[in-house]
Amino acid sequence: MKYILPILMVLGLASCGGGETKKTDLETIDKQSAREVTIKSVVAGDSILHITSQKIWANSQLVTQKTDTIKTAKEVSAWGDTKPTSLVKVPIYVTVE
Repeated sequence: MKYILPILMVLGLASCGGGETKKTDLETIDKQSAREVTIKSVVAGDSILHITSQKIWANSQLVTQKTDTIKTAKEVSAWGDTKPTSLVKVPIYVTVE
């Protein structure tokens, strides 16, 4: 009777460990019909280049691709701020429609 609780705990822990999910690298996804977007930021002196690259795939062939660059200052000051805000590690928010 005193061994029932430890046995149940071991069985409970063993049953929780088997539910691992498989990760899929983006490079291995089938590009038969897809839109691939790459976003990166590059520091260039006192500026930051925000680079967006797009590739559109249809029937396993690259239809078109384009790269856009937006240049911003590395640090931005609001009116009355004593310390400027750095844009080097600004989070990226993506909206997909």
